[in-house]
Amino acid sequence: MEDKIGQIKVTVVKGRGLVIRDFKTSDPYVILKLGNQTAKTKVINSCLNPVWNEEFCFSISEPTEVLELEVFDKDRFKADDKMGNARLSLQPLVAAARLRKILGVASEGTTLRKVIPDKDNCLSVASSISWVKGEVEQDVWLRLCDVESGDIELKIKLTDLSCASPSK
Repeated sequence: MEDKIGQIKVTVVKGRGLVIRDFKTSDPYVILKLGNQTAKTKVINSCLNPVWNEEFCFSISEPTEVLELEVFDKDRFKADDKMGNARLSLQPLVAAARLRKILGVASEGTTLRKVIPDKDNCLSVASSISWVKGEVEQDVWLRLCDVESGDIELKIKLTDLSCASPSK
């Protein structure tokens, strides 16, 4: 049985060094999945370093789930091409939020935890989980798997604020 423990806001910030899937470029978009919740960014035409800056909200449950993303190249007349995928465990974010609550309110900008790249995540560089403006935040660069190159930047905030749910 899953127990809802809060909401997360996921901002798909940008991509860099994405692979070419058309003649000289790609038309990338990102699909995010958390449990049975799904969200999709807009398509950025003819760009290998797209900037989306799109925010999505998801309910987060216990046991803590894994945020999955897939990047695709939009095609008009055939199936969209895969441009890679990545996974991020939300457990470190939830654990840091629980620790902050147990120990009391941290001062603005306090780093609660560092997460380093390892075999269980797709981090391309170490990531800090911090207490910022009353929310637990994590900025991450995820290296895309099953593809020659590419990284996606996400900003994740654990919050209790209500926000619209993504489509199911």
